Amino acid sequence: MTQEITRTEHSAPTRQFTLLLSPTRRGARLARLLATAQLGDWGLATEPAANIVAELAANAAVHGRVPGRDFRLGVAVHREALLRIEVTDTLGDRLPPAPGPVGMPAEEAESGRGLLIVEAFADRWGVEAGPTPRKTVWAELDLGR
Repeated sequence: MTQEITRTEHSAPTRQFTLLLSPTRRGARLARLLATAQLGDWGLATEPAANIVAELAANAAVHGRVPGRDFRLGVAVHREALLRIEVTDTLGDRLPPAPGPVGMPAEEAESGRGLLIVEAFADRWGVEAGPTPRKTVWAELDLGR
């Protein structure tokens, strides 16, 4: 799996859930809880999507935080075959590192491994820049129904 910095085109989602949350630890925790509840209501498995939401929301709260500006969580199902998770923050000039050895944190670092979790669980993930000042980090899961 590799990071893709492209815009992926999809059909209109058959189901969609979007909300704004404060860029705090509490907001990140709520993102995971609410996404899990919504996926359960849709009859979809909540794991590994819950882990992806948790990591992307935590990154938005820690690394994409701008005081007074919320982050947006979006979860959408496309054609009952694809689950797309998007987290948009308002610090677009700060893009996440690419996966692999170059983007790896130092061994003694206490943070910086969250996107490795996203990479492990997602079938695809990437970053979309803009519109200024935003960026969206997304991950997709093939539902395999």
